[in-house]
Amino acid sequence: MRNSKITWAVVAGVVVAVLAGVGVAIAINRDSRTSDASRSTPVTESTVVPSAPASPSPSPGADLTGPFDLLLAGVDTRISVPDWEPHSDAIMLLHVEAGLKSAYLYSLPRDLRVQIPAYKKSGFPGGKHKITEAMAYGSRVPGKSTKNIANGYELLTKSISNYTGIKTIQAGAILNFGGLDQLVDELGGIDMTIDRKVKSRHRRPDGKLRKLVGHDYIGPQAVYLPGKRHLVGWQAIDYARQRYGLPNGDYDRQRHQRQMVEAILTKALSQDLSDATKLQALITALGKSLVTFGGRKPVEYAYALRNLTAATITSVQLDGGGVGSGSNYLGEQLNSEARGFLTAVAKGKIAAYLKAHPKMVNKG
Repeated sequence: MRNSKITWAVVAGVVVAVLAGVGVAIAINRDSRTSDASRSTPVTESTVVPSAPASPSPSPGADLTGPFDLLLAGVDTRISVPDWEPHSDAIMLLHVEAGLKSAYLYSLPRDLRVQIPAYKKSGFPGGKHKITEAMAYGSRVPGKSTKNIANGYELLTKSISNYTGIKTIQAGAILNFGGLDQLVDELGGIDMTIDRKVKSRHRRPDGKLRKLVGHDYIGPQAVYLPGKRHLVGWQAIDYARQRYGLPNGDYDRQRHQRQMVEAILTKALSQDLSDATKLQALITALGKSLVTFGGRKPVEYAYALRNLTAATITSVQLDGGGVGSGSNYLGEQLNSEARGFLTAVAKGKIAAYLKAHPKMVNKG
């Protein structure tokens, strides 16, 4: 079994960006208040009138106006396992509209069957595979046992672009360490509305791991009942990772994952983040789990996303089904409605498409 904490820690990528953006905004506001206070000092005859100050330099990321697309990938990094190769076990995309005040969050199934292009850096010849494998094929270093995560990410983005029609993914975040539970605990837990009874395959009611025997787990199970619930860190991760026993399997799990993003954002932004110590504690709770690519510094995107909140991020459900040859399961494919949404993203016509397909929007 892959480490689920790594898989589901991906949702914290959005949170980190927004938290950092809040921090940037707080700093700007604090500087502004300080400047106002300075200007309010009474002028006396002995006051020396200074020369006009130079124009302040623009904040990092002020030139980012959108629209743009961000990739968040949860990657298994069990480097202690022989012949280990990284897989993108959770794939989320955030499309930010022009003006940077609204965005759309959606997931691609990890088993989505796509054409992965040839990649010279790793010697991969190309072919049709599950999209989770793009990271593995791209990360290979010919003649060596080491893995190149940056190359794996590059092949993953190429595969996503080819499939979705999105020409450019401006930036991405890879989370490779299970820090999400610490982040949730730093926030004091999160509140979620659970839509159906969910039994944990992996945890006991006290949070300890169930015993793995062969390919299954045994022992008492944690159970999440419908209704508004307060979840601590391990519960949030455990609830979001479950797919067995759900009517739509991994598609339901993807939806729960996005619900968790909204819950974390809501809780984080409801707190007083003007306390620099508190803000830093929330960000560092993830440890060194966040690796970013894209050529711009994370603080630049944080500043650009400073106006996004849970209320301005629309969660979109993309549905599909399994494909195979006879009894041989080959992966997943999206239905026509979901593929139409991806076309709308590429053409910049999301709002109109969702107006015509309102059931795709996750409520609550």
